[in-house]
Amino acid sequence: MHEIYTIKNMVCDRCIASVLTIFEGEGFTVESIELGQVNVVKTEKSNQESNLESLSIQLKKNGFEIIKNDKDTLVEKLKIELINAIEAGRTEQLSQDLALRFGKSYSVLSKLFSKTEGVTLEKYSIQLKIEKVKELIQLGQLNFSEIAYSLNYKTSSHLARQFKMVTGVSMTEYKNAKEWNRKTIDKII
Repeated sequence: MHEIYTIKNMVCDRCIASVLTIFEGEGFTVESIELGQVNVVKTEKSNQESNLESLSIQLKKNGFEIIKNDKDTLVEKLKIELINAIEAGRTEQLSQDLALRFGKSYSVLSKLFSKTEGVTLEKYSIQLKIEKVKELIQLGQLNFSEIAYSLNYKTSSHLARQFKMVTGVSMTEYKNAKEWNRKTIDKII
C-alpha cells in the first residue's frame, strides 16, 4: 500500500534531496520521489500517523509543506509543469499546453494560481524565464540571440526588453556585473 504526499516548494533537485532526507529521517520508506511529490510505502507496523506531525514540522523548518487540498495541489503541479517546460525550452503556446494538460481552461488555471500565489501564471512564467536567462548568461555558452532562441522568444530584442523590465538592468550590464543576483526557483514567489 502506498501514500502519496504533494509537497509545496519542492521544485528543484536540491529540494528533492532535502525532502528525501527529511522523510527518511522521520522513519518513512520512500518508494519514489519527484518534483512536488513523494510516494511512501505504507506499512501496518509503521508509526507513520504519529510521525506525520514531526514530519510536517521538519518540512516547514526547511521551507516545505505537505499540501492537503486539491486546489493547492493543482497550483503546485502548475509550478512544476512551468519549470519543466522552461527547462526543456517548451515555452511556445504554454497557455494551451497547460489547459490541455490539466483539463481546465487557461483562464480558470490562471485565476486559481493568482488567488493562491498572488501573481499571475504569466508573470510567474516570465520570472522563471528571466532566471533561466540569468543562468544561461552566467554559463557563457550562448550569446544573447541564442539564449532568446532557446527560450522561444520571437526576437532577442523582445527578450532584452523583458529582461530589463524585470531586473532593472540590461543583459549586457548583468553579464558584466561582478555580483550576479539570481533567485533560486523555489524563491520566485
